[in-house]
Amino acid sequence: MSEAPDYFSFQAIGFVESERKYRFETPRQAVFAEQGSFIRFVPDARMAQAATDLRGFDRVWVLFCFHLNLGKPWKAKVRPPVSPDGARYGVFATRSPHRPNPIGLSCVELLSISDDGLGIGPNDLLDGTPVLDIKPYIPEADAFPDAAAGWRDMAVAAAWEIDFSAEALDIAGKILSLSGLDLIGFCKLQLGSNPFDRRRKRVRELGGNEYAIGCRTWQIRFEADLQNRKIQVREIQSNYTDDELSDHAPDPYADKDVHRAIRRLNRG
Repeated sequence: MSEAPDYFSFQAIGFVESERKYRFETPRQAVFAEQGSFIRFVPDARMAQAATDLRGFDRVWVLFCFHLNLGKPWKAKVRPPVSPDGARYGVFATRSPHRPNPIGLSCVELLSISDDGLGIGPNDLLDGTPVLDIKPYIPEADAFPDAAAGWRDMAVAAAWEIDFSAEALDIAGKILSLSGLDLIGFCKLQLGSNPFDRRRKRVRELGGNEYAIGCRTWQIRFEADLQNRKIQVREIQSNYTDDELSDHAPDPYADKDVHRAIRRLNRG
C-alpha cells in the first residue's frame, strides 16, 4: 500500500451535450429523466474505434465527473432529495455529488454510435459534463432486481404521487417548447419526496392544502392530499409583475420574452 500513488490523473473522453444546464433540472436517476443527450468524443480517432463494438448493446454505463463540485469540500453525511423524513446518510450509501472524488455512474440507453460520439437516452447528466469512461451494461452481471436497497427502500415507500391538471400540462408544454425548461420533470423531482422541505426548496404554504414552489422565475401552485400522499399541480404562473414585463423593463435572466409569449397565448 505504501507504494500506491495518492493521486491519479484522468482525461475526459468526451463531454455531454444536453438541454439541461442547471442543477435543479437534474433528475434523481437516469430512469426518472425524459430527455436524451449526446456524448461528443474529444478529437481522437481512437475514440470512434473504441466505440465500434458497442453495437448490439442496449445500454451502457457512463462514468463521469461531477464537474460543478470540483474543488469543493466533500461531505461524510448528506441529505438526499429522496431521504425519508429528511434524514442524513453516509455519502457512500448515496449517489450524492458531494464525494471524496466527484465521480458519477449512470446506466443509460444507447441510441446511436457515430465517429463523433454516442447518442444516449434519458439520463441525469448536465450539459458540459466530462465523461471519463464508457462500459457495456451486461444484464447477467449488472442486474440484481431483488437486492435490498437499505434506506432507499424506505424512501420508495414514502414517495408522493404527482398528478397534473390539464391546464398545468398545457402551460408546461408551451414553456418547454419555447425555452427548453422542463417544469414537469422539475415537479416530479422536487415534489415526489419531502415536498415541503424549505431547507432545499422554494416552497411556501398558501393556505389550507394549497402550496406554491418556485422554479427560476416561475411559480407552480399545487394542492396536497396529506393523508394519501398525493399532489396535484394545478397552475403554473409567471413570477413577474406586469411592470416587470413591460417592454423596457430590465431582463437580467433573459427569459421575459418567454413569459410575455405565455401570457399572450393564454389570453388568446
